[in-house]
Amino acid sequence: MIDNLHNSTIAIDAMGGDVGLAVTVPAAIDILKKYARLNIVLVGDETAIQKQLESCPDAVRQQITVHHASQIVDMDEKPASALRGKKDSSMRVAINLVKSGDADACISAGNTGALMATARFVLKTLPGIDRPAICSAIPTQTGHTHMLDLGANVDLSAQHLLEFAVMGSVLTSAVDNIEKPSIGLLNIGQEAMKGNEQVQQAAILLANSSLNYYGFIEGDDIYKGVVDVVVADGFVGNISLKTSEGVANMIVYYIKREFNRNLLTKMAGLIAMPVLNAFKNKVDPRKYNGASLVGLKGIVVKSHGSADVFSFSNAIKVAMLEVENKVPQRISKVLEESLVDKTE
Repeated sequence: MIDNLHNSTIAIDAMGGDVGLAVTVPAAIDILKKYARLNIVLVGDETAIQKQLESCPDAVRQQITVHHASQIVDMDEKPASALRGKKDSSMRVAINLVKSGDADACISAGNTGALMATARFVLKTLPGIDRPAICSAIPTQTGHTHMLDLGANVDLSAQHLLEFAVMGSVLTSAVDNIEKPSIGLLNIGQEAMKGNEQVQQAAILLANSSLNYYGFIEGDDIYKGVVDVVVADGFVGNISLKTSEGVANMIVYYIKREFNRNLLTKMAGLIAMPVLNAFKNKVDPRKYNGASLVGLKGIVVKSHGSADVFSFSNAIKVAMLEVENKVPQRISKVLEESLVDKTE
């Protein structure tokens, strides 16, 4: 919940994503109607943005600034190409506003690789963090859990996994108000002898840290809500997430097909509609849109490229929560104070 929002400014890459302005601008307007102390900088083609704002209420318009950027990062563009050749892209300019202090956070639905590369280059990582990670909330039987890394890094060391655990713990503590979030290390089994060398070594580091380490968890434990934070390298984490999304889509496909088989099943579908709608609302991925690029000296949130207005609005809320709870500063503090051997 965002109950006591202080004056803050969010920079939005208005041109990023599969849809761009048709989503980012209406989402910004919707959020500003609810939060009078929030300001938004829309970054991109000024003429096109101003056209989208023609029907914006005057009171809300006072909370919006338009910052022109002449370039757009393509969704399939290579990160290195975007970093070198698109210095005036809406993505780069939005991140620059965070760097300069003119914005408290940045949101983009654009190219994930380019966003991570640019954010890391411009903002740099926090002291003690070698690699930033992508972290997002995932629905579970008990509410939700936070999982990282979801694709930014592969071939990681045990130390990297420990850093991810710290970042995930602080983020979850801040946004969910959990004092000591439990942390699970994703593995091929819960037995102590299972897993590769990196996972085995990471388990030792976690057990000897001040974090609330639960132990190894398996893939099916993610959605049981066994732990508050799930830690994995980006290769495993991304495959786990995409597989889960595929299973969810398959379930929806078969439910629709079965209810549309004949008149009798259609009538059964109408009767079951309240239950189906409740289920859909519970697992709706749009409610969990907004993945945090944690470990940077600034707040950057990645929205799904295909986000609609409702979904992108939730990504803005993620950024607002992180600003309100000063997540980068809290991660930095924990790195300085908390990673100590329990035996000391």
